Amino acid sequence: MAKFSTNTRADIFTHIGIIIAIFLILFFSFFFLYLPWSTNHGQSITVPELKSMTIEEMEKALDDRDLEYEVSDCTFVAGAKPLTVLTQFPKAGSSVKEGRKIYVTIVSETAPMVKVPDILGRSMSSAKNQLLSNGLVAGPPEYIAALEENTVLKLKVNGKEVTPGSLVPKGSQITLVVGDGLGDQMIEVPNLVGMAADEAEILTSGQNLSITIHYVGAVEGVADGTIVKQRPSAGGNKIRIGDVIDVDVAGTDPNTTEN
Repeated sequence: MAKFSTNTRADIFTHIGIIIAIFLILFFSFFFLYLPWSTNHGQSITVPELKSMTIEEMEKALDDRDLEYEVSDCTFVAGAKPLTVLTQFPKAGSSVKEGRKIYVTIVSETAPMVKVPDILGRSMSSAKNQLLSNGLVAGPPEYIAALEENTVLKLKVNGKEVTPGSLVPKGSQITLVVGDGLGDQMIEVPNLVGMAADEAEILTSGQNLSITIHYVGAVEGVADGTIVKQRPSAGGNKIRIGDVIDVDVAGTDPNTTEN
């Protein structure tokens, strides 16, 4: 076995120098060879855009880049394709190391059931906001005869009436049945025959009625623009507020341009 001489001061300094050299070699080897190799120092991978990809497409895109993934959450989104990527972290374009795990949220296949909120008696705009906050959608409104104008009186899903608290799939379209502000109030049909059409429009508007004008050409002894007939007729007949009266007017439509 070799022995190191320490008989002189020179021998001692030589031994110290050898020890320092060995330490420096180990130090620089660790930080500039082993550490960069073990951590892929200087090498980075760009995270791909995964949003809207199917699970199979996502797996292939990540495998091609030596990246891993983990599903952190599943959530239902109305209108989104089921089993596709909704969100990801880190975001697309980020630089990560090989083998990094990407966390994704997947669109669920099945819509969870939610309760229909109690929006009866609310205004239509307020009801729509409440539906949105509950994950539901307001469809085209349905108007019925009622004095409560734009007030929600009933709720329907797929044409069937539902009550507040009923369970429906999240994202369902709710039909708001609202009042038209007129109700079933009936009034006597006004006598418009002999009146000028523009005067009749003013009169009927004040009674929450409207008229539809049909020009019938010149009528002997009657001034153009005068109503000569109406449907329904006056004389005791009644009409519902908001209904329309058809009238025949002498003359031609003044808005019609002759060639």
